[in-house]
Amino acid sequence: MSVFVPLLEPAAADSALLRALIRIAPIIVPASTASTTPLPGNAKRLILLDHDSPPNLDEITSWLDGGAEKVIVPLAYAKEVIEALPADRLLLLFDVGSVSAVSDTVRNGVSGVLIKSPSLDVDFVTSVSRFFSGSAIHVLPAVASTPPTPSTIRAFFAAGATLVLPTSLLTLEPSSQSHINVGDAFLAPLVSDRPDGLFPTVVASHLEGGRSLGLVYSSTESIKESIATGKGVYQSRKHGLWRKGETSGATQDVVSIRLDCDCDALEFSVIQNGAGFCHLSRPSCFGETSGLSALEKTLQSRLSSAPEGSYTQRLFKDPDLLSSKIMEEADELCRAETKEGVAFEAADLLYFALTRCVAAGVSIADIERSLDSKSKKVTRRPGNAKKQWVKASQPSDEIAAQKPAPASIVEKEPAGTSAAIRMRTFDISSTTSEERAKLLRRPVLKSDEMISKVKPIVDDVRIRGDSALLELTAKFDKVQLSSTVLFPPFPPESMQLDASVKEAIDIAYANIYKFHAAQAEQSTMTVETMPGVLCSRFSRPIARVGLYVPGGTAILPSTALMLGIPAQVAGCKEVVIATPPRTDGSISPEVMYVAHLVGASAILKAGGAQAVSALAYGTQTVPKVDKIFGPGNQWVTAAKMLVQNDTDALVSIDMPAGPSEVLVIADSTCNPAFVAADLLSQAEHGVDSQVVLVAVNLSDAEVSAIEAAVDSQAHALPRVGIVRESIAKSIIVKTKSEQDAIRFSNDYAPEHLILHVKDAKGLLASVDNAGSVFVGPYSPESCGDYASGTNHTLPTNGYARQFSGVNTLSFQKHITSQEVSANGLRVLGPVVATLADCEGLDAHANAVRIRLRSL
Repeated sequence: MSVFVPLLEPAAADSALLRALIRIAPIIVPASTASTTPLPGNAKRLILLDHDSPPNLDEITSWLDGGAEKVIVPLAYAKEVIEALPADRLLLLFDVGSVSAVSDTVRNGVSGVLIKSPSLDVDFVTSVSRFFSGSAIHVLPAVASTPPTPSTIRAFFAAGATLVLPTSLLTLEPSSQSHINVGDAFLAPLVSDRPDGLFPTVVASHLEGGRSLGLVYSSTESIKESIATGKGVYQSRKHGLWRKGETSGATQDVVSIRLDCDCDALEFSVIQNGAGFCHLSRPSCFGETSGLSALEKTLQSRLSSAPEGSYTQRLFKDPDLLSSKIMEEADELCRAETKEGVAFEAADLLYFALTRCVAAGVSIADIERSLDSKSKKVTRRPGNAKKQWVKASQPSDEIAAQKPAPASIVEKEPAGTSAAIRMRTFDISSTTSEERAKLLRRPVLKSDEMISKVKPIVDDVRIRGDSALLELTAKFDKVQLSSTVLFPPFPPESMQLDASVKEAIDIAYANIYKFHAAQAEQSTMTVETMPGVLCSRFSRPIARVGLYVPGGTAILPSTALMLGIPAQVAGCKEVVIATPPRTDGSISPEVMYVAHLVGASAILKAGGAQAVSALAYGTQTVPKVDKIFGPGNQWVTAAKMLVQNDTDALVSIDMPAGPSEVLVIADSTCNPAFVAADLLSQAEHGVDSQVVLVAVNLSDAEVSAIEAAVDSQAHALPRVGIVRESIAKSIIVKTKSEQDAIRFSNDYAPEHLILHVKDAKGLLASVDNAGSVFVGPYSPESCGDYASGTNHTLPTNGYARQFSGVNTLSFQKHITSQEVSANGLRVLGPVVATLADCEGLDAHANAVRIRLRSL
């Protein structure tokens, strides 16, 4: 029951006063202005039929279906409305002289009354309430020129009646003879049994179904401020007025404030911002979230940070798989017979259904709002099942009355079946320029959105150093560590390997080292640009580098080799390898062994944005670096982009990164099995891998042979689920000639380009844009990934137009010098002075002329 109910007048529409009132009471809106007075979504509305014409039942129904709590109908038209609408959605409007005209039928057909009274007579209201036993009583003063006092409001409230106050009598300013403060009106019945006069206040989460966040205390002053501002304001027993989040940033948006049944305590329903309500930076003072709320938080977290290839990520990225699982679990729930079975299958269905909701940006609070909205509808559909869900025993006339199911539901192939795994095919000769541009386009990278997500993590490590790093490693990698850094010499037991793996790493190391050593610039380049003017350029290693090696459940010694060897060849003084720890807190022995081979100066046992931040800024134990290298997920990429633009970090990065890519050019001389294997070797990286086959004048039968090989090999792979998703998004581009094929490839600028053509070596001369090229049928991309000698850290997303792959020069910088002799200055000096004069830089010219005069 509300303390009072405001009657909205036009002047108060869309005002601070209205927003304050919505937090504490439902609003009566005259029907004449209902369509022109939009209210916030959390406002509870009562529609008052304030005209003399008969009510329009369709219009009343639309108001109720649209979310209005109740409709207030005049006594003269009550009977026809009562016969058509439920009693709990109707209030009766009449004046004090019409009480005797209310029949039992009308009285029983409504849930309450609104009485227009010439005076505020509590005794009269008490007698009316006996006649309308169990109904809500509202009293509207017929002449509303002066506001009631708090004591009058309190008296009506005690008698079981609620005063209706026009908004012209209400204010957010202090109460006066012409207006009553909203807070004073709301607080009228509130009493405290505490010596300090404070009111116990339960703070509940509006977004978590009313879950308790904590217990605080309120004062008259704090309640008034909360009502007026919409922010959580309370009374600290030690420090006075407490504006929640004023210093911590964990503010609260107040949705509603309610009194308890005894009027000695309050409940604030809030939307909590920041770290949480509790002073320990937790959501609640009463422990962790459980049930559906906990599942929702977990799924929201997984949506942005699920490990590559994980089942949760598959669900988010494969709508077909998710739809199939929802239908599967719904069927199993319908078949369950025992209580335990129903609970078990319902839990599964709720999991997949909530995953669908989170993927669409829908929260449990959104679902609850929809349920509340549907509960307010007074019109109902028949509720028959759609045709594809109707059992054979159902009457045929009922089936015929139902709409047919959408084809997309009936014909949809469930993911994970044995159905053929195929690419999409396009003929470049028949595509428009717009269609060709779409074929070249990669998935949109929401870099700004990701940067905003990683910034709090990066800032936390930057400010708190090791403490933040340890906490974030525990949170994201699920590992409790006492220290995140390992320094050499590394324990031999941490590098114990199978002999065959060790030999493979040693051979790969030798090949990669040999190729990268040949790239190093050791000598100084010297040029005499004119007599007596000697210019030179020489290289120096970047002193401190950070190498990010993805890890955790994966083992990636190849990335450690590809980044560590050029750093070693270049002569970098400090080489810090960052890689996520395994579940036991250790690093894989393969990566440890490579770290030993390349002479790493430290190993950071951390991953994600927190590792990038530690490398960029340094911590109490993690050395700061000057340049960060290495691949990673979208969190790592966003963090690298963020820190490279921060002048406080003074750090650069190797290159932008995106999903892995391969483009294969194949003609009639190709081996279909080889081509298929190359396409699949890239497709298994992840569901967002970019795989393109450019077919040079291949017949339909030749293309089909490659597709059949793709399907056959894919079904034999353990990562077939990932391959199915990535191949379904991949394309075959048909071209008439090698020139068309290489033109498309240069426009696409792939990370990996594989040439399965008759004269592959000859075609190499036409390649302008690619990260790395694999020439001929016996040069699989896998060789470059691991051990041929070239580097596998390559530009993706079309950046091969501007960037090279990682190489030895990536770890070096170049310094220029010049030496001018006296005779050289006699010739060069006047040229420099003239140009300095031209630019108006007199000091520059003077630096030359003072020397010329001395000569």
